[in-house]
Amino acid sequence: MAKHDHSEHSGDALVKEAGSVLIESGEQWTTMREDVFRALAAQDRPASAYDIAEIVGKARGKRVAANSVYRILDLFVRTNLANRIESANAYLANTHPGCRHDCIFLICDDCGQADHFDDDRLTGSLRQAGEEHGYSAVRPVVELRGLCAECAG
Repeated sequence: MAKHDHSEHSGDALVKEAGSVLIESGEQWTTMREDVFRALAAQDRPASAYDIAEIVGKARGKRVAANSVYRILDLFVRTNLANRIESANAYLANTHPGCRHDCIFLICDDCGQADHFDDDRLTGSLRQAGEEHGYSAVRPVVELRGLCAECAG
């Protein structure tokens, strides 16, 4: 399996790195965007925009519209600060913002846990197949569903 070398971050270092990556991409790192990223990064499982809106709303002491959170999460996906779990319509913070590669997600059908691994050979083959069919800027999204070791045990 082809490995991808990257630095993973957590806690305040992750939030700081995410802010830097967003600013370098030409976007603003607003208080709301930071609050949404902090809430997302604190989750141990993929979270929906509604989950994040509720968490941020409680922290701010006022209702936060899920539509606003969706827009921010979409921006995070475009700038590689978050990954979207397509099959669950949920999001995970990218623990290595600014590192461009395609993750392969393993999602537990029982507990909802999501893990990822990198296999550049596999995603490179998918990207090449898309390009051979006339598509450009192909971004593979690969999700494998099953039971995690804990749920299967």
